[in-house]
Amino acid sequence: MATIIKNGLIITDSESYQADILIEGEKISLIGKDLNTSGQHVIDATGKYVLPGGVDVHVHLDLPMFGTVSSDDHYTGMKAAAFGGTTSVIDFIPQDLSPLRANIEAWQAKAAPKAAVDYGFHMNITRLNEQVKKEMAVLPEEGITSVKVFTAYNGRLRLQDGEIFQVMRVARELGILTMMHAENGDVIDLLIAEALAQGKHSPEWHARTRPSWGAVESVLRGEALAAQTDAMLYIVHMNVAGEVDQLEYGRSKGLHVMGETCPQYLFFTEEDLKRPDGSKWICSPPMRAIEDNQRLWEGISKGSIQVVSTDHCPFYFNGAQPIEYEGKMVAIPGKELGKGDFTQIPNGLPGVGDRMPVMWSYGVNTGKLSMQQFVALHCTNPAKVFGLYPRKGAILPGSDADIAIWDPQKEVRYGVKVAQHRTDYNLYEDWMLKGFPETVLLRGEVIVNGKEWLGKPGKGQYLKRSLPKML
Repeated sequence: MATIIKNGLIITDSESYQADILIEGEKISLIGKDLNTSGQHVIDATGKYVLPGGVDVHVHLDLPMFGTVSSDDHYTGMKAAAFGGTTSVIDFIPQDLSPLRANIEAWQAKAAPKAAVDYGFHMNITRLNEQVKKEMAVLPEEGITSVKVFTAYNGRLRLQDGEIFQVMRVARELGILTMMHAENGDVIDLLIAEALAQGKHSPEWHARTRPSWGAVESVLRGEALAAQTDAMLYIVHMNVAGEVDQLEYGRSKGLHVMGETCPQYLFFTEEDLKRPDGSKWICSPPMRAIEDNQRLWEGISKGSIQVVSTDHCPFYFNGAQPIEYEGKMVAIPGKELGKGDFTQIPNGLPGVGDRMPVMWSYGVNTGKLSMQQFVALHCTNPAKVFGLYPRKGAILPGSDADIAIWDPQKEVRYGVKVAQHRTDYNLYEDWMLKGFPETVLLRGEVIVNGKEWLGKPGKGQYLKRSLPKML
């Protein structure tokens, strides 16, 4: 039976208009006024907004770190995403095995049986030699059209500048996108050693040993490498005002550079790490200052930053204390592992389910973003940049029927009891939100109906992505 969404206000990245949507199978087949509902399943969206399902291009699911693992796997994290209006996510594959294809197969074996929404992959390149460069050709064949490099985490993830240059050159030849984690690994290592030697172990030293200028100069180095290779570059999780300056500078010079930020960098600062529970705010890169919050808001408001993602990588605050999840008690070691030593606190936060409701309340409702900008940043732009548009991120005939029916009047006192992440805290505890997804469809099937979960493990499909697009 076909489905019709009636009487809703459709919001896209460029316009808003009243129309009905006919869904046949997994696709949107028709959009128009007063569509015939005879013999159709009808979803009444009167007084509601109809948005494309969100696309979060930066999540880490089931990721090993510091002797534990991120507490959301490819089922729990994607379920949380769906409750927040997100229907597609892109995870990162570590380069743990050889050849590159073995890593893809291993990550697929973890993801496919559990996936609750549609998903794709980026490939981390953390070791480079001639064989790896040749093997990169397999990535677009597998629908993986982006690679990630790091300028930090010496001895673990970092590539040297000459190696990043080579990755970018191969990526340009393949037509794929290079993503960069931009910090100065050498300075970080030096400052961490000094802090520990001086007995400075509390969480705020996580931020103080990762200076913001290291991020700024690393973005500029990345842009310089992109200029010399004529490659596309995407700066992940921008958290510093100066990174926005550098991104604008690079784009003004005609470079093929883009960037994202995350909600945590718009709302929190280093001061939050000084709280008694400051380890909850530990992530890399760290929270900064109010001035950085403000400049990042300006960056997304004026279009200097193209995407809002989350860097979702949650850990329990107290993994020794089980929580109930779907009727079972679950305990996973978490941030308590770093009690008394900030260098041992697992780096990461929950966020994939928070992104759209929080950004609607504190972006759209405050006038910082228009509804169209909201859809662009959270749905359409990420789909375009990462080779998913118009299948995803759009409400168009032929697009997947991934839809979030949004109640702009719904008020929610948010927090860990509302969010669906498998963890024991939420950054936005007791925040009042206005505007919330009421019904969420994945390829034409309702998976969230109010508080009711109708999805299941394995429902999500793997997304073989086409080549990225420069915005």
